[in-house]
Amino acid sequence: MRAKILVVDDDPDILLSLQNRVSFMGHDPLTATNGKEALRLILEEEPDLVLLDLKIPEISGLDVLKQISAASVPSKPAGEETPQTPPYTTPLIIILTAYGTIELAVQAMQLGAFDFLPKPFTADHLTVVINKALATVTLHRHVETLRKEVDTPFEPIVSTNKQMSQQLTVAKQAAATSVTILLLGETGTGKEVVARAIHRWSPRSAKPFIAVNCAAFPENLLENELFGHEKGAFTGAVKREPGKIEIADGGTLFLDEIGDMPLPMQSHLLRVLQDRTFYRVGGTQEVRTDVRFIAATNKDLKRAIRQGTFREDLYFRLAVITIILPPLRKRMEDLSSLVEHFLNRPNNVGQSKRLTLSDAAFQTLRQYSWPGNVRELENLITRALILCPGDTIGPEHLAVTAVTTSTPAPPPVDQEPIPDLLSSSYHKSMDAYSQKLIETALHRHGWNQTKAAAELGLQRTYLTKLLRQKQISGKPPLTPSD
Repeated sequence: MRAKILVVDDDPDILLSLQNRVSFMGHDPLTATNGKEALRLILEEEPDLVLLDLKIPEISGLDVLKQISAASVPSKPAGEETPQTPPYTTPLIIILTAYGTIELAVQAMQLGAFDFLPKPFTADHLTVVINKALATVTLHRHVETLRKEVDTPFEPIVSTNKQMSQQLTVAKQAAATSVTILLLGETGTGKEVVARAIHRWSPRSAKPFIAVNCAAFPENLLENELFGHEKGAFTGAVKREPGKIEIADGGTLFLDEIGDMPLPMQSHLLRVLQDRTFYRVGGTQEVRTDVRFIAATNKDLKRAIRQGTFREDLYFRLAVITIILPPLRKRMEDLSSLVEHFLNRPNNVGQSKRLTLSDAAFQTLRQYSWPGNVRELENLITRALILCPGDTIGPEHLAVTAVTTSTPAPPPVDQEPIPDLLSSSYHKSMDAYSQKLIETALHRHGWNQTKAAAELGLQRTYLTKLLRQKQISGKPPLTPSD
């Protein structure tokens, strides 16, 4: 990790020497010559590590350490015992002093100092201690991340479907490596469940799993979410914040809804996938990361490439291993096992009683087409658990009341019929059909090209290109009065 390290010493020669050593190790140094300035920088800059001299003006090193330790230990209710182990201070402190004695060393360590180095010390010794301290910082951050992950319920993959089993076999083989994986499938097919399973199967399972929904952020916020920012990078950036890529170092970053990532962000992500390096927003220092990327989308990325909304080079970087998850309607042999799993999950929506599904209710589920896939089934079972007053769920407790057929939907009433195209060649027919679609969309939106492009799922610039190619006017036709 590239760390921010504060050096506190009133000797200018030692201060410069330590500053140069920190820079040589690839970290960002800060400097202070007295205890008051050190406390200010610790509060404002939040360094990862402090090299603190004991004999400094205004506030002594021990008093600085006492204040940091007091701020790091949460207040305890009356009657609770104080832990016997030294507190983990934030940031970690390494004590430097030419007045080293056993008493001072013991006192500093009891206050939470990570280590104690009497002057003079060698550069190699200092490097070893700094690296050891930063490894401890990284470990504590991973522990905090893993604690948050524990709050996310573990969802096993429930399936006996042949196609699903084949895809999971590929996923397990790929999990042992660090290659990028692309998960494709309709909404609700369990892409994040599979992504978490890949992380658990991988050698990175002890490190963080971080998920980012690319569709949940506008472009500028997504950049900050992924790459983090430096202090002062924008209004409100009062301190440096790491991004999700940096937090996931050593682990797995799951990029959900990658098909909705804006084009400029796609080029930034491409650089990370190629070089494993990036810059924080407003930063000039390159950050190197060791992250395994898993991406997922319910969109047709090859079609998006043709439409100019997704980079082809990014697609090939992501699709080293592609896993396609079948929709629930194509794995109906899993329906019974999935229903059983959702009915009997521990602490299921606060229900203590055990409920079963009637045969009529199960047949209702079998006859449904499941446009929302496994997620829709989960929500439907949860609803039934809440609304069913007895111990058997019947059709009346389900949100599905009728069989969903696959009959095509009627065309919109305001859409003009498409002319007979079968008498022409394939290319002429397709060209005429696409021209009619564009003209219909323009007419529907009063020749507003932006709205027409949105309806057609095209970029505004790509629609303009099509208008030129097909010689379609971007303006409404003239009326006789014109």
